[in-house]
Amino acid sequence: MTDIARAAELLRAGELVAFPTETVYGLGADAANPQAVAKIFAAKGRPQDHPLIVHLADAKQLDRWARDIPDAARKLAAAFWPGPLTLILKRQPDVIDAITGGQGSVGLRVPNHPLALELLRTFGGADGGGLAAPSANRFGRISPTTAEHVREELGDAVAMVLDGGACQVGIESTILDLSGDEPAILRPGMISVDAIAAVLGQAPAAAGRAPGPNTPRVPGSLDSHYAPQTPLELVSSDGLVFAVRNAIIKQERTAFLASMAQPIHHEMISWRLAPADPEPFARALYASLRELDALGCARIIVQAPPATPGWLPVLDRLRRAAG
Repeated sequence: MTDIARAAELLRAGELVAFPTETVYGLGADAANPQAVAKIFAAKGRPQDHPLIVHLADAKQLDRWARDIPDAARKLAAAFWPGPLTLILKRQPDVIDAITGGQGSVGLRVPNHPLALELLRTFGGADGGGLAAPSANRFGRISPTTAEHVREELGDAVAMVLDGGACQVGIESTILDLSGDEPAILRPGMISVDAIAAVLGQAPAAAGRAPGPNTPRVPGSLDSHYAPQTPLELVSSDGLVFAVRNAIIKQERTAFLASMAQPIHHEMISWRLAPADPEPFARALYASLRELDALGCARIIVQAPPATPGWLPVLDRLRRAAG
């Protein structure tokens, strides 16, 4: 039996299987099985009202999970799926409440990873079965981008971990709400506002606006999320040298993640050089934070990226990690 066949068999039996996507590793369970989905919440320590994203093998499965699907959803699926875009749509009545957090909407996406797609096709079959799959880590902590991260974090809580190497995007998908009157980005990701606007012919409301009474709750929207156990601070480029000197004066072991070269070498300072462009920075971000978190330093200081459109998804994750 192949690893994919065994993983699909475990999922049908109500077990948890971690699998790679292009964004992060997901903790998969049969999205139609309430008992299996409950295991996700137990393994992660996830609040019960925090919704999950359902992963599908193909956009043809949209109607199995969503209703009153707008033309915009079909256009975006054709343009970006498989890929790191999650669509929030009105749910079908039989979608279980644990998936939606009790809301009238459901999050759906088709991941762009060959192992994930093979698993979804093998598991789902002709009936369009989907996998609920939040990030395969403890709730609120750093998302996993390798199979080893999953094993370190969740251990025996997962029946099987499919190893597909390091994730190529490295941060979670863009979440776009299409369940209301106007499209709105609820979580920024590497599918940008401009890319979505080019397909829709209109710009969606950007992430960061104050949520309205009908704004759906979505994953990764809490003030504190993606966080290492070591306290994390964002510091401007101009403030980095001061932060290094301050750590040395206080004799406080401090880890730094920055795109600039290390200004002062000292035994109190652990310095990791970060990529200077947003895509490679995002790809390496969570693995870098895990490495620095394991050093046992008093603090992690990250050079704040510029607040320009290309950097906004990374800045969002870092602000929440510092929350």
